[in-house]
Amino acid sequence: KGLQGVRAVLAALGEVAAPVSTAVLTTIAAFLPLMLIPGVLGDFMRVVPVVVSLALLISLVEAYWMLPSHILEWRPDLTRPSKAQRIREKITARIRRSYARKLIFLLRRPKLGYVLTALLLVAVLGMLFRGVVRVDFFASDLFRLFYVNVEMPPGTSLEYTLKTVRDIEREIRSGLKPEEVRAIVSYAGQRFTEKEALFGDEKGQVFVSLRPHTGGRRGVSEIIASLRGAVESVPGPIAVSFLRRQTGPPTSKPVSIKVRGDRLSEIRGAAAELKQIIDQVPGTIDISDDDTKGRMELSVRLNADAITRAGLDPADVVRIVRLYVDGESVASMQYLGEKLDVRVRARPESMQDIDGFLGHTVGLPDGNEIALGELLDHETYRATNNVHRYNLRRSITVDADLDPSVTDTLTVNREIKQAWEVLAGRFPGVDLDFSGEMDDIQESINAMALLFLMGMGLIYLILGTLFKSYTQPLLILTTVPMAFIGVVLGLFISGNPLSLYTLYGVIALAGIAANDAIVLISTANRLQASGWPVSRCILYAARRRVIPILITSLTTMAGLFSLAAGLGGESLMWSPVATAIVWGLGFSTVLTLSITSLLYNTLFKPSREEVQTLPLPPSLNGRAESLYSRLLRSLTLLTGKPARKTGPSLEPKQFTRRQAELYIRGS
Repeated sequence: KGLQGVRAVLAALGEVAAPVSTAVLTTIAAFLPLMLIPGVLGDFMRVVPVVVSLALLISLVEAYWMLPSHILEWRPDLTRPSKAQRIREKITARIRRSYARKLIFLLRRPKLGYVLTALLLVAVLGMLFRGVVRVDFFASDLFRLFYVNVEMPPGTSLEYTLKTVRDIEREIRSGLKPEEVRAIVSYAGQRFTEKEALFGDEKGQVFVSLRPHTGGRRGVSEIIASLRGAVESVPGPIAVSFLRRQTGPPTSKPVSIKVRGDRLSEIRGAAAELKQIIDQVPGTIDISDDDTKGRMELSVRLNADAITRAGLDPADVVRIVRLYVDGESVASMQYLGEKLDVRVRARPESMQDIDGFLGHTVGLPDGNEIALGELLDHETYRATNNVHRYNLRRSITVDADLDPSVTDTLTVNREIKQAWEVLAGRFPGVDLDFSGEMDDIQESINAMALLFLMGMGLIYLILGTLFKSYTQPLLILTTVPMAFIGVVLGLFISGNPLSLYTLYGVIALAGIAANDAIVLISTANRLQASGWPVSRCILYAARRRVIPILITSLTTMAGLFSLAAGLGGESLMWSPVATAIVWGLGFSTVLTLSITSLLYNTLFKPSREEVQTLPLPPSLNGRAESLYSRLLRSLTLLTGKPARKTGPSLEPKQFTRRQAELYIRGS
């Protein structure tokens, strides 16, 4: 504009320093409360708001000190623009003219703009409630590995378990392509889960490590689906399931229900019914529980009548049984300062056969013999290996995984609750505790809702300080639902799920989307303080700021586009976040340039009586006749009707009252 060197830099900083600082602070205010998210999601994502906040603060140093210094050192000569500069100016001028015409059209028809925006918001909410947008709160990427869990019948030897596991390994190798496999390891006697390691001769596992997902290789879920039939057809195991590991939270399965009660038999019956319910829900796979089956147990009781008839002392019978099972300490000695007991017992192999054990004879006082089984009452049953407790009550946890392309966590758990209400009367001493992902989801959603309100409160305080107004911050915050419209449409078009990470991005987007409205309204306020009519203020501010607003939004969107589009590899965790910001920022930019301008014109337009004289607009310097001609052209543009020159020429410093009223009506 003809200013030289330092004066131009100071003028530019004076115009944009306050709105730019406010825009950075509002973005930080939206991000920083996310550090307080509790639980596993907070632990996983806490570093993001710290990095973003520090980067934004450092960017102010670049914007306020380094960039102006570079401009001064460069010393551009704008009096003789290059061909590229002239082309750029023509393009920007064309964009501004086209945008101004469309904005004038909208300012004349405010109801049309409000109705269309309301319909768009209602349609987006309808898409959410109708399930058009897929919901997967913990959509996460899978490690390129998986486990095949094998559960053999109780009492199975370690050797036979290992043989069965190796049979399953052969089926897996035959179903995988050579270029997909990195390593396969089979082992028996232990099994790793999400929470703990389980041990026992009847437990086995196959660990499969895959090569990176490049060159058209299949995904983990696709590979598991192709192997499931062959693996489950291997004879021997009582249960076979697959375990996938995610790169992020949660640590529990989507369906994890604790069946709590006092009697173990009733709990097991309820758990069996619950597993049948889960199996009938579409999309559930790999149903299991933590009720580990123990070995067969022999319970013996003294038969008092038989012992009396045999003339034996019950204590002697008890001693005989103990000698067979546990032995008896008959002496002790010291060895290296440690006391050692000498224990006598029957050979262990004699206990392998229950009938053989009960057939052992016991000598009678008269010299005859009697079978040990004649002196005992006995029964065999499955022993309990361990008993889990949750909140002081016995419990069995029933787990299941989901196919995210079919259903989601909330839907499955809701259907299970409804089905259980029908059967709950059959198990009066049992109650269900829904945990797993549900705990993490509920905790995260509650915290994010509270932190979202906290962020909005901080943004409101920052905007109120800048604009010295109670209503203008609310006007800027209308960009949040505008951005949400773009988020939902973006997820629908891209096919990405609505996850907790997406909601995380929406909260962060609240601070980013407000930036455009801040620079727009601050410019309009500055012009209004000079005495301009509101309509002309918002029109001129929008024309002046449309190019910077578009450039700012497009550069942000361009930085995230590759991640949102999956150009460098798809990610179920980060692609939805980038998609939410790209689409949300795109829609909020368009709606800010239209609806925010419309709201400003509607809410803050003064009455004609408040305007006595209007000073000349600062950009219309020159002769009075030229000023008046430019005013007529502006009125023609604003009203759509040709404006005729009437009355005397304008003085260089002010309009008359009549001309001011004409100016307001034209605006």
